[in-house]
Amino acid sequence: MPQAQAEPGKAAATDPLAGAILAGRVLLATLFLIFGFDKLSHYSAAVGYMVQTGAPLPPVAAVIAIVAELGLSVTLILGVFTRPLAVLLAVYTFGTALIGHHFWTMTGLDRYLNEINFYKNVSIIGGLILLAVTGAGRYSVDAKIGRA
Repeated sequence: MPQAQAEPGKAAATDPLAGAILAGRVLLATLFLIFGFDKLSHYSAAVGYMVQTGAPLPPVAAVIAIVAELGLSVTLILGVFTRPLAVLLAVYTFGTALIGHHFWTMTGLDRYLNEINFYKNVSIIGGLILLAVTGAGRYSVDAKIGRA
């Protein structure tokens, strides 16, 4: 007889998926945490990068990037409001792919490198969608307050 499976995001205490969901949250958030902190630490360079990529209102775009990357990465690691914030971070990541990695307007090595980064963003979006579907899992603030 098949074993009953735990509802996604609500793993039983012995369910190995709980640890995998935690690892996935941490790994997905790591990229955003590192680069959000880098943008905060080197704000003028972040603004310069926003100018280079053609982002609208570069100083405002840099602040949005810092808040999105640092703030949302910490909330995902902790598992706070995970489902809606994973969707929000996926939308943000799609926006950064369109604004920062518009490879279709480039040629040569720039096109190649930006195409790689564009599709890496698309892959990250896939992971964030999975997180939005599964929820934060057992090891999260969401689980502690009954919202996993």
